[in-house]
Amino acid sequence: MPPGTRRTSLAFCALVALSAVANAQSVAKISITPAAPRMVAGQSLQLRAQAVDAAGRPVSNAVIKFQQGGGQFEAVVSDSGLVAAGAVSTIPVTVSAIVPGEKPVITTVNVVVIPGPASTVSIEPRTVKLIAGQSLALRTKVLSAAGDARNDVVAWSTSASAVASVAEGVVTATKAGTATITGVAGSAKGTVTVEVVPADIASISITPGTPHARTGDVLRFNLTVKNSAGKTITGLTPTWLFSPGHGEIDNEGAFVGYDPGTYTVSANLGQRSAQTTVTLAARDVRRAATVVGSIVRTTFPTSEVWVHPNGKVAYLGTHLGGDRVYTIDINDPAKPTIVDSVIVNARVINDVMTSEDGKIMVITREGADDRKNGLVVATLDDPLHPKVVGAFTDGVTAGVHSAFIYTQPKFGRHVYLTNDGTGALHIIDINDPAHPKQVALWKTPRSDAGRMLHDIDVRDGMLYGSWWNDGLVILDIGSGIKGGSPSNPQFVSQYKYDLDALYKDVGAIDGPGFIRGTHTAWRHNNYVFISDEVFSKNDAEKLFAKEPSRAWGRLQVLDVSDIFHPKSIAHYEPEFGGVHNVWVAGDTLYMGAYNAGFRAFDISGELRGDLRAQGREIAQFSPADAKGFIPNSTMTWGVVVKNGLAFVNDFNTGLYIVRIEPKAAVVP
Repeated sequence: MPPGTRRTSLAFCALVALSAVANAQSVAKISITPAAPRMVAGQSLQLRAQAVDAAGRPVSNAVIKFQQGGGQFEAVVSDSGLVAAGAVSTIPVTVSAIVPGEKPVITTVNVVVIPGPASTVSIEPRTVKLIAGQSLALRTKVLSAAGDARNDVVAWSTSASAVASVAEGVVTATKAGTATITGVAGSAKGTVTVEVVPADIASISITPGTPHARTGDVLRFNLTVKNSAGKTITGLTPTWLFSPGHGEIDNEGAFVGYDPGTYTVSANLGQRSAQTTVTLAARDVRRAATVVGSIVRTTFPTSEVWVHPNGKVAYLGTHLGGDRVYTIDINDPAKPTIVDSVIVNARVINDVMTSEDGKIMVITREGADDRKNGLVVATLDDPLHPKVVGAFTDGVTAGVHSAFIYTQPKFGRHVYLTNDGTGALHIIDINDPAHPKQVALWKTPRSDAGRMLHDIDVRDGMLYGSWWNDGLVILDIGSGIKGGSPSNPQFVSQYKYDLDALYKDVGAIDGPGFIRGTHTAWRHNNYVFISDEVFSKNDAEKLFAKEPSRAWGRLQVLDVSDIFHPKSIAHYEPEFGGVHNVWVAGDTLYMGAYNAGFRAFDISGELRGDLRAQGREIAQFSPADAKGFIPNSTMTWGVVVKNGLAFVNDFNTGLYIVRIEPKAAVVP
């Protein structure tokens, strides 16, 4: 053995041993308390964690860190494990145990956030008139004080069992009289009065308002019931049915069919019923969409598009590092040309909009390196070359996602903007564009955690705020309904719904922490169209990592003919993809549907049920280009309609100018 070999071998072995000791994992697992955390929305919960070794002994030098995973809109999690939950959801929390020189040990615990105690029990229908021997299923909704849906089993009772009994929400009328039906969940209860009349029916008949219509048309029926004395019995609550085919019919007998053909519609009153038929033709609204011109962008994803009132200039924002708004000459729609850009200190420009007269433009900012986000104001003496003259940053340094300019003769011009940090609405006076000033702030009554105002629509002195977890909130800012004004906004009503239940299939894909919330709204006649932005957890991460991703989501149609009680009556979901921004012109709704591309729908007449199943889709186009920011990948943001053209902005590709062609003439 050569001299020194033994010493070298011993030294080498010692180093290996020391290295093994240094690389040994002292932390075997992390023990978390509570092990299965649950908490009520609006409250806080302290998580505690202890790193332990293989023998279950505490590792004293391990540093514990907590971090929220997935979406960030429902709760706030501190480094020390304090969870402030603002909305019903499941919050994934990542817990790390760090020992110097060792690989961190990481685990995840899901904090389940549940609704508060039952506060209200609502029962429908609100008025019930039955004949003896008739049964009717009641519909219930149990809500917490915050308006969150609960899944309570409702306990039922009747004030007069000889008149009407009730079991599991089904009322059975026995003899003439009046009974009060009560549904109880916890300390909350709801009631409905049931009037029962004798089963003296000599004749029953129904006739449709029209026997011939199209798929998607809403049909109503005239119900005539007479007793043996020939007297008409009014106000009865029949059970409505139809067959065959696909469609919907509600408790009031409003029927909408999805397939062409003949349907039999029945009204049942106990052992008596009447039928009639209606025949539906195909809606036949399909038309071709032609690309007139386009601008493909590769440097940044593109965000909001806006068209100047003169119809000759378009503005296009940028995202994911984007710091500019492009000004585009669209005087010749076949040859759109970028002629200038407004560069601001931002990494996301989510929204761009001009005033109604085209003299002022506002640009929202997020991600500024000096934290002075907020709003940029520009004048448009030359619409192709905006001039920045002012900014508003007070209280909105966390960023502004969306803004809406609205002018009222009585109050002047204001901008209504969102606050990324607090979820509040800020109202800014821009009558002097160079010196914008705040006149009001309004926010939903919940904890800051879980409050997110995402988008704003203003029509006729009413503001429609898409408040994510809080659904749609309607405010009076000058309509006169509640005496509101820009400096004194007044609450009118709210439509809140169960996001987790609606998108449970999305949550099952990658687990909790996915993105879902009320994203945008548009008022049109007696409807408000609201759309939800929905991504699975992994797809949300892909989107912000500049990778191809897919979206989900539903467009709901709310009936606001009673502005104080909005109700959902119709919906649309694409076969593949999501829903994002909408635009309504005349009887057509235009939509950026993310992966589903650009869509246009016939919204003429009354709306009920599944709009896609009814054949209301007019046109579809999927923007994609091999030279796009993400090549050959559709992610359509929205659309603006001007001069008979649809200006379609695609996140991954750029701007497309699309014309929906006239319906082809039928040549005999």
